Amino acid sequence: MTIRDGLRTRVAALRETVEPVARAIHADPETADEEHRAKDRLSALLREQGFVVDPNPGDPTAFVATAGTGSTRVAVCLEYDALPEIGHACGHNLIAGAGALTAMALAEIANELDLTVLAVGCPAEERGGGKIPLIDEGVFAEADLAIMVHTVPDGVRLDPRGTSSQAIGQFIATYTGQAAHAAAAPQLGRNTTDAVVIAEVALALLRQQVPSDHRLSANVIRSGVVPNVIPDHATIEFECRAWTLPEYEALRQRVVRCLEAGALATDCTLTIEPVGRPYEPLLQDDLLGGLWSDALSELGRDPRLGVPLAGGSTDMGNVSRRVPSLHPWVRLPGVTASLHSVAFAEAAGSDEAYDVMAEAATAMAWTVAAVAGDPALLTELRARRAALRRVS
Repeated sequence: MTIRDGLRTRVAALRETVEPVARAIHADPETADEEHRAKDRLSALLREQGFVVDPNPGDPTAFVATAGTGSTRVAVCLEYDALPEIGHACGHNLIAGAGALTAMALAEIANELDLTVLAVGCPAEERGGGKIPLIDEGVFAEADLAIMVHTVPDGVRLDPRGTSSQAIGQFIATYTGQAAHAAAAPQLGRNTTDAVVIAEVALALLRQQVPSDHRLSANVIRSGVVPNVIPDHATIEFECRAWTLPEYEALRQRVVRCLEAGALATDCTLTIEPVGRPYEPLLQDDLLGGLWSDALSELGRDPRLGVPLAGGSTDMGNVSRRVPSLHPWVRLPGVTASLHSVAFAEAAGSDEAYDVMAEAATAMAWTVAAVAGDPALLTELRARRAALRRVS
């Protein structure tokens, strides 16, 4: 039996252990930085499979589970946070399950492949950048490669080479004004709702003048309570996205000016605080991407079909700037619903979705095994890692 045949057989056998955990995560969604039950479920699963689990590698809802002592270190990233009020509308239950299956299958042949397998529990991908403190804590410092998979609607091209993700920053803008009786003494007030309206109009006008692949969005969290009181407090959450860091920073500055216009026009004060940490654009390693595409072809999938996924951001981008990384996609068959929708969250819990989870794990395990089993590929990957470290 070849290594690939063995890994495929192991994934199939391990699925009955992993799938109930992935289904439990889907049925019990937890949002960013609140994923305590998902962390406990995954940590227990990996501990039962012989992994040594560090339960707090710099973040209370993160973990690192380690198996093997080989010279080649692979970090398999598991995401498990959900979206507020929607659930797992990016299929993080499947991402966690596929990552666990991959790590467990590789761990069984870690000695044969000279591997150290790290299953990295990564919280707060949807909001906050949970991988970034793990980078700061050195979790990825000695990794030769990092890998994960992401589910997408049907019709998306699966070959990750030449693709990326957008840089993003998220912020909270707070206007502070002066409350007053709206009928008896309105002249004494400084209306923060007016500041919000002016800022929203300025942002809407700005959208016409930025490149078509830039994104800016804002959500009013609070603006007034009752109509007979001029409001003295309003809050907007906003984000900016662009494909390069310089473009992102230029866009962020223009968005801030729109918000400042609201404060200036209404004589209110404005404070802006970051939410989490900025995400960097994703660097898909083309060597790993080629091996992934070969694996999909062997599994009967044509990775060239479909259209590239446009837009979106991930803190895997920050990892990819330091370690050769792969963040490819797998389609949920027949699903046309958008990511971040209730319909996609429902599809991520279907029986067909868990078939995709297992196939993705097989392809990831094959990709890692192809590198670990080829000294020339491993040497090239380590040279790429050294080049990334010189830049970062």
